[in-house]
Amino acid sequence: MQKICVIGGSRYFGKLLVHRLQAAGHRVTVINRGSARPPAGVEHLVVDRDDEDALAATVRTRTFDAVVDQVCYTPVQAAIAARAFAGRTRRYVMTSTIEVYDPATAALPAVPAGTPVPEVTVDPAAWLVSADLPWQDAAYLEAHYAEGKRQAEAVLSRAGGFAFASVRCAHVLGGGAQEFTGRLAHYVERVVRGEEIAVHAEALPTVFIHHEELADLLLWAATATDFTGPLNACSDGPLDVRALTGIIAAQVGRQPAYRTVPVGQDASPFSFDRHYAMSNARAKSLGFTFSRTTDWLPAAITETLRGTP
Repeated sequence: MQKICVIGGSRYFGKLLVHRLQAAGHRVTVINRGSARPPAGVEHLVVDRDDEDALAATVRTRTFDAVVDQVCYTPVQAAIAARAFAGRTRRYVMTSTIEVYDPATAALPAVPAGTPVPEVTVDPAAWLVSADLPWQDAAYLEAHYAEGKRQAEAVLSRAGGFAFASVRCAHVLGGGAQEFTGRLAHYVERVVRGEEIAVHAEALPTVFIHHEELADLLLWAATATDFTGPLNACSDGPLDVRALTGIIAAQVGRQPAYRTVPVGQDASPFSFDRHYAMSNARAKSLGFTFSRTTDWLPAAITETLRGTP
């Protein structure tokens, strides 16, 4: 049994992670602003993680084997957490994102299309941190989501006081209405209704992960392994937008209708004209086993269909 603190953990795969940690016999503490209560038997600490004095006071008398930070989006938040938890946890795991590799949001080393992108492409230990940018502005943060995650990783990787790991998760699907981004529903609804789907002429593949698989990986990362640094988390088998919609079409008995967008114009959520599909080789070498995207995607589509008018 370990003592695990989850920051966030009130929805989607974070909520599932809390349940699975508890089911595995760990003592779980959830920190959030009180928007949702955790399951019975889970310690609930209501505090705003952005309030450094309040966070530090809340954890001052506690220690943990690991902290899993589900809601760290900026270097400012990372610095607050680093100071609050230094010496109070053995391990700190931050949930990060595939978006850190998006070449549209930063100057990154080129990776040839078709080559899975490894973790070394973005080294948090070498990444420039600019904490004085307007990270508290919601519009700025939304427009700079990937950079916020890169810089948050950079701050925590240099913090000391605990071993640090980041889990860079692929596009997360599954769970029907729980999948709050609505990206799978976007495609399911358009195929069902025969509506056009905006795609690039040469859309490139991306990678996905099921929300249950991601919860399993985060549990493993927090409790069953001691790796440090970034780790890519994605199911086997990249898919481009046409392959994804083709699987949907086969289930609903409709042909998808596509509209090709000009070069440089935005398309639908999983149509990409730039390559950053991740490699999961490091996680496999450390002992984690991934499913194939095409094994779980049909069930995820069925869940989404139940909520489609």
